[in-house]
Amino acid sequence: YFLNDYYKKRSAKIFGMEKNVVIENPLLRSGLLFTGSNQTLKGLTPGHHQDDGILTAYEAMNMDLHSTDLVVLSACETALGEEMNGEGVLGLQRSFQIAGAKNIIMSLWAVSDEGTQKLMSLFYKKLVEINDIPEAFRQAQLELKKQYPSPFFWGAFILLQSK
Repeated sequence: YFLNDYYKKRSAKIFGMEKNVVIENPLLRSGLLFTGSNQTLKGLTPGHHQDDGILTAYEAMNMDLHSTDLVVLSACETALGEEMNGEGVLGLQRSFQIAGAKNIIMSLWAVSDEGTQKLMSLFYKKLVEINDIPEAFRQAQLELKKQYPSPFFWGAFILLQSK
């Protein structure tokens, strides 16, 4: 998720956090929803030692992913974030990069479920064959482009490589 219209929320809390805190930090307005998040979104507090089901970009940024070669964010609009002067885009992609992930695949817009499934299957197949993330990704996109000439299906996904 990425909340760019957070100011429209009428409640005092957003995802269980104080609205004012979320408004000030774009890394709290983007993240991933997992099992249990539906309870948190309903305002129910998770039990002792239970996860709230929400991984914010802020939390992701604090993970140690320096041994991680690849993070794939294959859902819609996972590259979104808030542009900050002098900082670039703050969102999920930036958090995983700060956490140490060497390569991040993400999408720029709402994607086709079928196209995404085919692209990811092609990518992982190529990755196993050639063991080169950028080249496997390039080849997968080119192969999918033969089936779906429109960039809508294969162009949404980009690969960000950290140095």
